[in-house]
This record gives sequence, C-alpha cells and structure tokens, in this order.
Amino acid sequence: MTKTIIDQAGTGVETRPAIRTRESLLSTYRTELAIAGAIGLLVLAVGTQVPQALSWGNFANITQAGAPLIIMSLGVLLVVITGGIDLSVGSVFSLTGMVTAQAMAAGFGGVSAALVGLGVGLVFGSINGFLVTIAGLAPFVVTLITFAVAGSLAFIVTNGRSMPIGDPDFWLLNSGSMIPGMPNYILFCIVLLVAIELFLKKMVAGRWFYAVGSSAAAAHLLGIPVKRTQFFAYVASSLLASFSGLLTISYILNAESTAGSSLMLQAIAAVVIGGASLLGGTGTAVGAVLGALMITVIQNGVNLIGINSFWQGSVTGLAILIAVLIDRFSKSRRGAV
Repeated sequence: MTKTIIDQAGTGVETRPAIRTRESLLSTYRTELAIAGAIGLLVLAVGTQVPQALSWGNFANITQAGAPLIIMSLGVLLVVITGGIDLSVGSVFSLTGMVTAQAMAAGFGGVSAALVGLGVGLVFGSINGFLVTIAGLAPFVVTLITFAVAGSLAFIVTNGRSMPIGDPDFWLLNSGSMIPGMPNYILFCIVLLVAIELFLKKMVAGRWFYAVGSSAAAAHLLGIPVKRTQFFAYVASSLLASFSGLLTISYILNAESTAGSSLMLQAIAAVVIGGASLLGGTGTAVGAVLGALMITVIQNGVNLIGINSFWQGSVTGLAILIAVLIDRFSKSRRGAV
C-alpha cells in the first residue's frame, strides 16, 4: 500500500513515489540545474552594473538572439552524443540564408524558398552521414571538408554580396505568433527541446544514440543499427542548422555569406557547457539549450557593460574550460566511489 508523508504543518500530502520521482529528476538534471543557477547569477551580476539587464525587454532580446544558436545546438548535440562532431553547421547556416535569399530573388515565394533552403541542410547532412557511415571517414575530417565547401558556396552564390529578403512577410517565420502571445522563435525552441528530450529519454531509437556514443562496437553486437543512427544524427544536425539560418534571415531580413562563421564553435561550446561529453554517450537537450542561453547571456552582458566585444570569445572559452573541468572532476569522483 502506498504510504503518504504529511508535512509538519499538516497542510501538504506527498506520496513516496512522488518523492522518488522528484529525487530522480534532481539527480538526472543535476548538471542542468547548476547551469541554470549559473545563468541566474550571471544575469544578476550584470544587473548590478546595468539595471537594464533585468528588464523584460532585455530578456526578450536574449531569447530572440539566442533562438538560432539554441536550435543549432540541439542538432549538434545529437551528433556529439553518438561520438561524432559536426564542424559544418556554421557554413550550412550561412549557405542556407544565401540560397533562400537568392531563391526569392529568382521569383520563389517565401515558403518555397524556405524549402529550398532546408534542402541545403538535407544535402550536406546526407553527405556528412554518407562519408562517415558508408565511406568510414573520420567525422572531424568529413565535416571540416563540408565546412569549407559550404562556406565557399555561400560566397559563390551571390559573389559575396549580402542579399535582402524579397518576401515582405518572411519576418513572420521568426516574430509571428502561431500561438497568441507566444512569438514563433520561442515556440520553435520549446517544441524542439521537448521533442528531442523525449526522443532521447523515452524512445528506443533515442537510447540508441547513447549506446552508439558509448561504444559503437558493443551497440552493433546488441543489434542496434549503428550506421543508420549516425546517419540520422548528421542529417538532423544539418537540417536544424538550416532552420536556424532561416530564423535568422527572417529576423534581420537580410542574408550574409559570413553570418554563421562563429556559430559552429558556439554550438559545440553550448553542448559541452550543457554537460555533453565530446567522447559521446552523454548529454541532454535541456543542457544544450541552457548552454546556448549561457553563451547568449555572456554576449549580452559584455555588450551591456560596455566591454570590448573582442573579449566575448575569451569569456566563452573560459566558460567551456570550467564546464570541462567540472565534468572531469565529477567523473573522477564517481569513478573513485
């Protein structure tokens, strides 16, 4: 029979299963809770210097600016969990924007041009997946090649010129509201976060990602489709990079050939800060999102305080170092127990 626990004031009743569920969640998302706390402290620290940092308007700016990085990081997470790496996402992001803008200039409507842009992600994700799984090449080498190719094509498409977005209604993709009161960029982030987290934690195919990242050889012996899982991870990563590119050009209504030049490192950094291991086998969608938010908060704080923006990379690098050291220390302690 289920026992109940009544608090000392006699006003609350909680079952033991509820307590176990809560403790399980706290244990599962211990790293993520620490990151959320760190983000809160960063915001408060900046707020003591610049009160504007604590305004609702600034929180909205952080969310809208961070949405593309959040979505890209979720894709990179899938690859990292399988033990791979995707260096091409920044170039795919840039090429998607240029191709979409060029399609509009050629007479395509906003929806059809966006589909053409997503095709960029599908093509490069398939190339990455094929070369890694079928050709057996190292993920670092493969995605470094596609990083260079996609980055070059982003310049070739429009001879390096920026391209305005031809569809005047394309801004609705980012800032419109399919749900009243909730901008689309927030909706997309929430839907993708929930979908990917549930996929990884609750679905058999999602658990395959962790198994492949932990040991591809052991996963193969267990009957897990290792190559198919890896291929899907690379395709999903590139598609989400393309989608984040569409969100960005929808926001600024302009496409730049270098728009994603720094996002690849930021996406990988977000995944690492969020608790994923570059060796594979660990990581959560919640952690990747919080890692992306931390990077965005750091960038926002640097700008508000008036620090030279060139320091952003150094501060982000320091955050990555701290995250890696904490992860290494915690693993060493668990191994010693």
